[in-house]
Amino acid sequence: MVKKFTPMYKKIETFIIEQIRNENWKPRSRIPSENELAEQFGVSRITVKNALTTLVDKGVVYRLQGKGTFVSDHSPEDISNISTEEKAAHTVPVIGFLLPRLDNRFTANLLSGIEDSLSGNGYQLLFAKTNDSQEHEILRIQEMKQAGVKGLIIYPVEGEHYNNEILSLTLNRFPLVLLDRELKGVDTNSISSDNYAAAMQAVNHLHELGHSQIGFISTLAEGTSSIEDRLHGYEKALEDRHILIDRGMQMTKLTMTSSDDEVIAMIQQFLKANPQMTALLSSNFSPHVIQAALQLGISVPEDLSVVFFDDVEYPDFCIVPPTAVVQQELELGREAGRLIMEQIENRSSEYQQIKLPTVLVPRQSTAKARKTNRTP
Repeated sequence: MVKKFTPMYKKIETFIIEQIRNENWKPRSRIPSENELAEQFGVSRITVKNALTTLVDKGVVYRLQGKGTFVSDHSPEDISNISTEEKAAHTVPVIGFLLPRLDNRFTANLLSGIEDSLSGNGYQLLFAKTNDSQEHEILRIQEMKQAGVKGLIIYPVEGEHYNNEILSLTLNRFPLVLLDRELKGVDTNSISSDNYAAAMQAVNHLHELGHSQIGFISTLAEGTSSIEDRLHGYEKALEDRHILIDRGMQMTKLTMTSSDDEVIAMIQQFLKANPQMTALLSSNFSPHVIQAALQLGISVPEDLSVVFFDDVEYPDFCIVPPTAVVQQELELGREAGRLIMEQIENRSSEYQQIKLPTVLVPRQSTAKARKTNRTP
């Protein structure tokens, strides 16, 4: 028989009820504090708070502001009639998570990290895709609110400048964390990688290999803070190296709705227009870049060095194992979960913008620069 899993907050509820039932804790006596119970069970204060909130609703204990939690007036027989399973379905707090798509290792690890953080603290996760559509995103937010979620983690769609629903959540102080993005003019909590520093890492790596004609490719940068930060970091690194910024070697117009053939055709047109380019930072569609180059007879890395933003799942099985800027996907998810729980517990009213460092992993898609013989 498979043993039924019992969340930690339910175990804490059971422990408290047993202490009262066995008359170890008398009516009107103060029970251990949230911190003491959290240390005893090895959990966060949020988990303890969830257990105590349920017991307050059941009338088992009551709280006095600034003084603590106390046992209510009742007989041991009354306590014996209280089931720790009662109202369980209604008292488990639920967090909503909106993600544009779930189609790669990066997004899967984000989801896994959030689940790791929430499930260990007595929370449930309600997940939905927005399919790269702001209209779908607005609808999903409305549905999540109607479902009674206690907080939302949102990975905004690309190119998003403004969303009335997100602004409304912020103005109403609804617990909210933006993941991988920041929205201009919207003050709220956010978790992302340090994309600016990551781009500088990538350019410095290429420059150390002797490259000075370095291009940049991505989806639309405007309105997507992560892409904007990468582009700005790329340009700042060129400037620091006294390399002239040539915006003809920047293509920031790829779209997630384009087919693979359309993306490859656009990349090939870009490569043909820039025969002087010996290296390239690819913020999106990185495997397509190598495929497009090879189809044109451009060798990677001999003729063109390529740095991926985000790693691939099995780099050693790629035609050319890619040099990649690797993000801490699981930790990004875990931090998003931690921050949304902090807001629900109302530990701090101050907004936090957290940026996690990245790591550049050199592989076989980058090499020392050599004079290119490519022609337009």
